[in-house]
Amino acid sequence: MTADQLTAWAVATPWPAAILGTATLGTITLIAWGAVRAIRAIRFPPAAVLVAAAGALVCTTYSADASWRFAEHRLGMSNFSERAVMFAAAELALLACAVMARANKAATATDDKAGTPGVPGILMWIITGVLVIPCYAESGLVGGTVRAVIGPVMAGLLWHLAMGLEIRLVRPEALSTGLPAMIGRELRERLLSHLGMATRNRTAAQITRDRATARAVRLGARRWLGPWGRARLAAALARSGAATDGEQRHALMQQLAGRRSADQLRTVPVVSPWVQQPVPEAYPRTPLGVTGEQLRRMDPIDAILLVHRANPAAGPAELAALCTEYGVPVTEAQTGLALRAGQWGAGPVIDPSAPERPELNAAPESVLDDVPEAPPAKTLVLDLADMPEVHPEVRAPELVLTAARTRTEVHARVPDDPAPEPIEDPLAFIRRRAREEREATSQVPRSTAVPADLLARARVLDAEYRRTHDGRPISIRALKTGLRVGQPRAEQVRDALAERSTS
Repeated sequence: MTADQLTAWAVATPWPAAILGTATLGTITLIAWGAVRAIRAIRFPPAAVLVAAAGALVCTTYSADASWRFAEHRLGMSNFSERAVMFAAAELALLACAVMARANKAATATDDKAGTPGVPGILMWIITGVLVIPCYAESGLVGGTVRAVIGPVMAGLLWHLAMGLEIRLVRPEALSTGLPAMIGRELRERLLSHLGMATRNRTAAQITRDRATARAVRLGARRWLGPWGRARLAAALARSGAATDGEQRHALMQQLAGRRSADQLRTVPVVSPWVQQPVPEAYPRTPLGVTGEQLRRMDPIDAILLVHRANPAAGPAELAALCTEYGVPVTEAQTGLALRAGQWGAGPVIDPSAPERPELNAAPESVLDDVPEAPPAKTLVLDLADMPEVHPEVRAPELVLTAARTRTEVHARVPDDPAPEPIEDPLAFIRRRAREEREATSQVPRSTAVPADLLARARVLDAEYRRTHDGRPISIRALKTGLRVGQPRAEQVRDALAERSTS
């Protein structure tokens, strides 16, 4: 159908023509939209890679021209179709090796290595070297050099850049593992080391000072220096800056000491690596650690008394420090309490090394006349009566010497009353008194011990707690948090609130 016929049909049938045009336009729009999305989804290489690939393609075409002429003049391919099929075999092989080398490089790349092109990369450079022959065969030395450099050599270099530049941009710190790259890095490092620039992050001035320091060390280690040597040594010292820089002077002295004492290195005793060294035994446990472990298992009061027996001359503060050193943290007040408790039930301490008690002389007869029912002479009678309470500090009997009234025998008459109860253990007495105080405190109505302002605040908190917790009374934990008091005070406030609510 021609354009005139299509126009006539559209004029004759406008509605079908409009529907067909709309459908065609929609189809073209959808195809264009899909094509745009597909193009945008393609992950193109960086611009540098694209430019390098374009340059490599042009240089490959430049090399193909030499191959076209070489195939006709040197290889005898006079047929046009035969040359058209075969002249660019080397160029196509170069392109194929470049693409495969790039794929191999991307496949073998890791986080710290850029990968290697492998066999395709080596074949690419071999093909590049073969393509140089047609260039010299067709254009001679001068023209062949131009053809070789611009054609196959430049094509090989640009293909190498095109296949490796993208990976370097993604991971700039990655190192290439190819053989030429490894040889190049090794030669570069050796050259920098030979020139004295192997240490990085140094300025030119610092490199000059280090070289001058090394020269001064070399000259200063010589046994004899002539006038020219002394002048060179002075110049090296001035250039090194060791006179004004402490770090440079320290480095100079250390290097000089090492160089002058190099002969002593042969006689330095070393441990043979072929002889197995004995394993040192573990350190034994110290007496301090063993004693501390035993004391930590005991009650603090018993631990204090045990340390006091080992150090009888130590005071409360010193005993507290010793116990803390052993791993039993106690205060000076606890130490004093333990010492007083230990003395309540203790008897008199008599030194066995003291001399024997001297004999007492008899008292005059007139002293015994006033004593009713006195025993025979040379006796002393004491009337003892029990007291309702004996002070703790006098419970322990003390040694009394009747120096004023010398007697050879002492008798005591005790009233016929029931014998007093035995003195209980000091620790049991402390615990019993604490229990009695707690019981006496618990018997007192707690509401009387709560201040009025604290009770008023507690009633406000209780009302708020009942409103938000379905009428339940406030808990002790809520009272502690709201009033900022401890557990005993919170219990007193809770009991006071309970008494008011029942009344």
